[in-house]
Amino acid sequence: MANTSQPSQQDTQKLIQQLNSGQLAIAEQTANSLLIKHPNAFVLHHVLALALDGQQKFAKSVVSYQQAIKLQPNTADLYFNLGIALNHLNRFDEAINAYQQAIRLQPKFFEAHGNLGTVLQRLGRLDDAVKSYRAGLTINPQDARGHFNLGTALRDKGKLTEAIASYQQAIKLFPNYTDAYNNLGETLRDHGDMDAAVKNYQAALARNPDHPNANYNMGEFCYLAKRYSEAATYFERAQFDDWQARQLYSLYKAERFDDFKSILDNVIKNTRHTSPFIATLSTHYANNFAQADQYNFCKNGLDFVYQNSISALTEPNSSLLKQLLYDIEHADIAQRVQGMLHYGKQSAGNLFKRPEPAFKQLATLIKQEFIRYKNQFANADCELIQSFPDELEFTSSWYVNMRQGGHLNAHIHEIGWISGAVYLAMPSSSGNEGAFEYGTHGDNYPIQPSKTPADFPSAQLLPNVGDIVLFPSSLFHRTIPFQADERRICIAFDLQPKSGLIK
Repeated sequence: MANTSQPSQQDTQKLIQQLNSGQLAIAEQTANSLLIKHPNAFVLHHVLALALDGQQKFAKSVVSYQQAIKLQPNTADLYFNLGIALNHLNRFDEAINAYQQAIRLQPKFFEAHGNLGTVLQRLGRLDDAVKSYRAGLTINPQDARGHFNLGTALRDKGKLTEAIASYQQAIKLFPNYTDAYNNLGETLRDHGDMDAAVKNYQAALARNPDHPNANYNMGEFCYLAKRYSEAATYFERAQFDDWQARQLYSLYKAERFDDFKSILDNVIKNTRHTSPFIATLSTHYANNFAQADQYNFCKNGLDFVYQNSISALTEPNSSLLKQLLYDIEHADIAQRVQGMLHYGKQSAGNLFKRPEPAFKQLATLIKQEFIRYKNQFANADCELIQSFPDELEFTSSWYVNMRQGGHLNAHIHEIGWISGAVYLAMPSSSGNEGAFEYGTHGDNYPIQPSKTPADFPSAQLLPNVGDIVLFPSSLFHRTIPFQADERRICIAFDLQPKSGLIK
């Protein structure tokens, strides 16, 4: 016969008091001790799960929630909390099922709709995520967090105007929502309204001067405004993401070379050489001052450029090529304003997170080429290859559609590991018109009086339709202007280690 005995009221009250007072380890120990005597007591499994959650012991808390659910299978909160724990463990399909069960038991559980949306968004199911967020907001339109989350999904979809409205609604409901001010600023920036973007970054910092993202974004604004010393200060305050690379960049552009070299030497000595952005700066400094480049991400980046043809795009009457060009022309994709692109347009959002099958198919093909790239350079003695990540994600992807006269100024992709492009349409070329140029100088980096741009190594290649080009994200690259009255269309992207840059 099953043991159905229950702990005494005194033991239960003591256990709950331990939990509520934050004595989580003690509550865990007490619950486990009582479960020996009362293995089927729902309250013990429930409190144990909560205590484990609070200690971030999510694998164990999942087991306890599942035990509690067996005893009380119609409790929506249990499924909700189970979903949170599963999400922490990256068990996303199970988390989705748990949230859906919570909603089935309690259809107006708006928090469950919201959390379901975050998992769907993380999986790139943006349409489903938006639907879930909106379902939650229909139940509770006063949920500021719900409007914020909806804004993030709409921004990923490239729906910038709608995302702006969602962030504004979140702020209206919660005027001190610093993350919403920051994200609103980022979206306004992508929409081309930098003045409004800065006002929102400043609004976030007025409420939290240490807000990492807002400090970072203000740093970006200042260096775009050529206020480089201010930018360096903001990045140092941010202590966020690649802040140290950005600080070095700002110091270099400010021509504060002694400060730059002091920090660079410290980075070289005390960190792994896994930042493409720092590699760009270190290589440029080495060429500029005739010194050895000590940062070993990829010292000779020009040797690591890869060009290949994707057969699915070059086969006669390629259906994939036709569909990609159709989607670029007809899908509802917002444009992103950026100053380096001339006579062309660029998409906003992350193209490979969109639902169109052609974009998803191309993303898979690119990852296959990425493996070939790794194998081709397998014996190289540099961090680019030796620390080559096994799992990757597209941190960004976008199309660039140029017309006659189109070109891009020399730049790097600071958030990549490997960057690249797939070419879908190329203009008739005369000489090097429309070519892809890559090298070690660009972005108006300061050059010593004894140097000229020609002293910094560079090379060119002319892609064909269906070609993919992959290169270290540390390389500057640009498009040579073309005069043919035709289109030059490519899909560009950055591939980065799945957990972010290797530390």
